[in-house]
Amino acid sequence: MLWNKNNNYTEIPYERESQLEDAVNEVKEALFGSNRIYLDDKKKIGKKGATNNLPDGYLIDLTDTRNPKLFVVENDLSSHQHLKHIAVQILEFSLSFETSKVKLKNIIKEMLQKRPKEWSKCEAFAKKNGFENVDFLLESIIHKQDAFNALLIIDELEEELETVLISRFKFPVEVTTLKRYKNQDGDILYEFQPFLNEVSDDTDKIDISEIDTIVVPAREDGFKEVFLDENSWYAIRLNASMIPKIKYVAAYQTAPTSAITHIAEIKSIEQWKDTNKYILKFTETAEKIKKIPLGKLKNKAPQSPRYSSRSRILNADSLDSVF
Repeated sequence: MLWNKNNNYTEIPYERESQLEDAVNEVKEALFGSNRIYLDDKKKIGKKGATNNLPDGYLIDLTDTRNPKLFVVENDLSSHQHLKHIAVQILEFSLSFETSKVKLKNIIKEMLQKRPKEWSKCEAFAKKNGFENVDFLLESIIHKQDAFNALLIIDELEEELETVLISRFKFPVEVTTLKRYKNQDGDILYEFQPFLNEVSDDTDKIDISEIDTIVVPAREDGFKEVFLDENSWYAIRLNASMIPKIKYVAAYQTAPTSAITHIAEIKSIEQWKDTNKYILKFTETAEKIKKIPLGKLKNKAPQSPRYSSRSRILNADSLDSVF
């Protein structure tokens, strides 16, 4: 329940997947942001005679000027689908994607042509960022190596499902939850975190295309015993689609140090044991750098992993310039 003195909202579970799909469309601007385009036309993908699938939608992500992406979207209800079904569905999407890239590009192009506002947004992005036209932009997104990304929108996410999605696939799978609540007057509230909100929080001053470093908060004992002695850092959450960008890890030592003090090159990012978290293994012992202390903005102290760039960190005078 969501409650205050004037009103209270009770959770209203979705009875049908179509209700979740309607909710996604209602909140899409707030959920995805202004630099992403959600297309909800259901068009079958896959090669004739091979695996064929019908995704619930597609999300064109234009937040990274150098590396725009396409997410194949699956909307599911946790109460209706077993986690095995969801995992198989996403795997089949990836197989269909790889065998029908030309068909998929034409499908996306047709969807955009029916939406003048979205087509214009793609045109403007293409012109500004060195893509010849929308056709070439879509070609670049879909035909590049490791182009497949999946987005699962679900009403409730269990840790077991999140762990399965991390352990079973070599491609990125992002997951976001969307719940709805209603009061006695019939007013609806939706509960969700904006898509890749953790990344968006860190891109006020840094272009997402520049991101190559994850900054992790570390207490004194963990910093010495793990970050320095074991040349690794573990049990941290990461956005799956951001993992290919992360090349370095920087340690922010919590109070009383309250500063970024070391940075290390990452050798590998792997699942941490049988969990929905990751372990970062370093190429060599972390490098000690000039301390990057807190600045005037006290809320810049990392409470969880944050995204930045190595060059920005090495040139910063305080955390105000890092994020």
